Formats: sequence, C-alpha cells, structure tokens
Amino acid sequence: MGHAKPDRETVERWNALLEPYLGADTRRSIVQLLTSVVPFMVLWYLAMRGLEVGYWLTLLLAIPAAGFLMRMFMIQHDCGHGSFFHSRKARDWVGRCIGVVLLTPYDYWKRTHAYHHAHSGDLDFRGFGDVDTFTVREYLSWPRWKRLRYRLYRNPLILFGLAPFYQFFLKHRYPFDIPKNWKHAWRSVWWTNAAIAALVAVMWMAVGIERFLLVQLPITMIASTLGIWMFYVQHQYEDTYWHHHDDWDYYEASLYGSSYLVLPKPIQWLTANIGVHHVHHMSARIPNYRLQQVHDENPEFHVVTKVRFRDTIRLINLALWDEESRRLIRFRDLKKLHRAA
Repeated sequence: MGHAKPDRETVERWNALLEPYLGADTRRSIVQLLTSVVPFMVLWYLAMRGLEVGYWLTLLLAIPAAGFLMRMFMIQHDCGHGSFFHSRKARDWVGRCIGVVLLTPYDYWKRTHAYHHAHSGDLDFRGFGDVDTFTVREYLSWPRWKRLRYRLYRNPLILFGLAPFYQFFLKHRYPFDIPKNWKHAWRSVWWTNAAIAALVAVMWMAVGIERFLLVQLPITMIASTLGIWMFYVQHQYEDTYWHHHDDWDYYEASLYGSSYLVLPKPIQWLTANIGVHHVHHMSARIPNYRLQQVHDENPEFHVVTKVRFRDTIRLINLALWDEESRRLIRFRDLKKLHRAA
C-alpha cells in the first residue's frame, strides 16, 4: 500500500495535536507503579504458597503474575522514553530496579529500543530492537542453508517458544551484537547481571532455590512470550510499512507501520495501553496512560491499521517483505509469486 508523505504543514499540525499530552503526571505514574508492583508481589507470594497445595495452583497464579510483570515492563519502557517521571534520576533508577526482575539491563535496552524508534520501517537501518525481517529479493539471493536458518527463526514455535528464553535468559546476560564502545550499555549489562545474582542468592536463602525457580521460571517465561508476541503483532501485518531510507519518513512509519492492537479493556489496562502503538511511535514522550485518550480525541490518527486478537493468529506466519506488492507475505506465498512471474 502506498501513502503520500506528510508535508511540513501536516507534521507541524500533528505535533501541535500531540503537544498537550506530552510529559509525565507524577501522581498517575506513582499510582501505576504501586498498582503494578504490589499485585505482582502478592501474586508471587500466593504462587509460592500454592506449592503446598499443588503445582497446578502455582502455574494458575503464574498467569496473572506474568500479566503484572508485563505491566512492570511497560513502566520500564516509559522510563526509557523519559515519559514516566519528570526526574531523569527517578525514572532511570526505577527502570534499572525493574530491569533486574525482568532480566533486562535497562540502559542497554533503552539504547537499542531508541534505535528501533528512530528507524522502524527503514530497510536500510535494521538490526537492533526489531524482529528480523528480510525482503523476498534478499531471501531468494541466499544459499539454501541461510534460507533454512531464517525459516527456523521465523517459525512460531521458535519465535514464541525458544526465542523468549534465549532473549531474556541468555542474550541479555551477554549481548554480543552491540558495539564495544557502548560502554554505558555494557556497564548496565554487568551491573544487572550482578544484581540478578544477588537477588537469586537472597531468594535461595529466604525460600530455597527450588521453590524460587518453580515460581519464577513460569512467570518469566509466560511474560516474555506474551511480550514478544505483542511486539510482533504491533509491526508485523500485511500492509505494514517498509521503505528504503531515501523514501522513508518517521511519521509515515509511525502511523502506517505500527498497528492499533484492540484488546479487551482489562488486558489493555494490564498491558498499559501499549497496543495503541501508532500514537506511541508518533511521540514516545507521551506516557502510556494517555495513549488511548490521544487516539480517541484525534480522528486524524484513525487511519491506523486495527489488529484484533483473533487477527493475530493469521499474522504469525508473515515473514517476508515483498517490495513489488508492498506487503508482508508468508513463505508459502513465494510459490504463487513464482507462478505469477
């Protein structure tokens, strides 16, 4: 799908529309922090006590606990964008502390995620903070072993099964793909690793390592899987936005390359409105608790692609960007393209 680039006047009008929503409301941020951390701690404790009844109860309680862990990630996310507190020191330390529980080094994640926002939908700047996406032309130019590797990577069982474990348990401990001169990010990695080790040691002494892992591992795995799924469906849909850099536009990528994930209200609350992703990409300085309000009050932003939960099932097999038809396609669609050619 083709879209005309917004002209300077349109961009200025959009920025003027977004301006009143920018910046943190400290009271709302504190309330959101408390209504995320406290329920998580209560559910974690109940899940541990559930071991005395049966592991089925622990696993059952792990589901809502994982939801609140995701909500805590959204707070870390807003801290990284500078939209959760006015004080940089306050939001950075909240982000770092939450990052220990999330197994996510805050300053490292903040830098790679900023790269994602600056280059989302730009074919010439892929690499950090994205689900790897390649074009049909690139895929067909590869040797067979490289095609197989990409097919495995995009397989839903790996993308939403093994990948969350790899990303949060292994890669975040040593992110080998970031430059060595990102010294602040590397310090964040080492200090987060040390804090995780200290937290595990404390919990080992307090509740026992077996009980701790029986509770924490399913919570982390459920939360990380849901987090990757949400990130995936917010950018990976058929008529999403990809352009080479010379034709790429930040606002166009935000509005047409980020979906509006329509969720049931309780789930939207639990995920801190991150499904209103087009607004978030248009201005990351808008705190999560204002995103829905921005969308509702500004019809100009309603041209976004809406994705409902039932739609996400058919989206998970999209894997290749076809530059000719300007849409994401499945691997099996390649045969149709060959026949058409």
